[in-house]
Amino acid sequence: MKISIENIDINYIVEGEGDNVLILHGWGANIETIMPIFNILKQTHRVYAMDLPGFGKSHVPEEVFGSFHYADIVKEFIDKMEIDKLSLIGHSFGGKIAIILSSRFPESIDKVVLIDSAGLIPKRTMKYHLKVKGFKILKKLYKTLIFWETDEKKMEKLYGRFGSDDYQSSSGIMRKILVRVVNENLKPILKDIKAPTLIIWGSNDDATPLYQGKIMEKEIKDSGLVIFQGAGHYSYIDDYGRFKSVIESYFNINSK
Repeated sequence: MKISIENIDINYIVEGEGDNVLILHGWGANIETIMPIFNILKQTHRVYAMDLPGFGKSHVPEEVFGSFHYADIVKEFIDKMEIDKLSLIGHSFGGKIAIILSSRFPESIDKVVLIDSAGLIPKRTMKYHLKVKGFKILKKLYKTLIFWETDEKKMEKLYGRFGSDDYQSSSGIMRKILVRVVNENLKPILKDIKAPTLIIWGSNDDATPLYQGKIMEKEIKDSGLVIFQGAGHYSYIDDYGRFKSVIESYFNINSK
């Protein structure tokens, strides 16, 4: 199904009856990647999932959004669906949006689940700083050479060499959006989340390392952290059996 928000066509699905749950996917992902979560809940809840702008079957924004603008779009989606109260589940970048919504609209949020969530600025190692410095030097050097100024393919190769996997897989305005959102720190607003919050993390997550989950548990008053040993950034897939049991318990599915 499609709905227009801020002149952007948003793709979404909804199934089931009962209390409302909205699931938000991570950066570079889409509805399909969160179907394992969707399928757990749809038998006992009314479950919504959407392709965020620029992903899946939703259209690409025409301006450079930040995470808070993404949250505004999701809030408008919630309002258009006429949902007064709901639970939020967010993986990675979707978790970042869930944090913003939960902190800004606490009266509308029943429960929150953050899975390997983004939202904190990572610790920068010496290797990282040296890599950034090297990139800036090479970029400046290339731009001083006339034959580099118009050679977009060679400049793209330079960006690809130094950029993250997400950066390399993004292009155009989505790459500019990525640069903006990864530099937004949500730590100051974690304390404003009032809803019970389940935090799930893979011990081997190298995209949003485990220490970030521990910070979130400390900052969010009514929260608990569950660590999946050996799981990575997609912990809900890496240890699906355990994830399913934890979610069923948290949402009281076995008792319904």
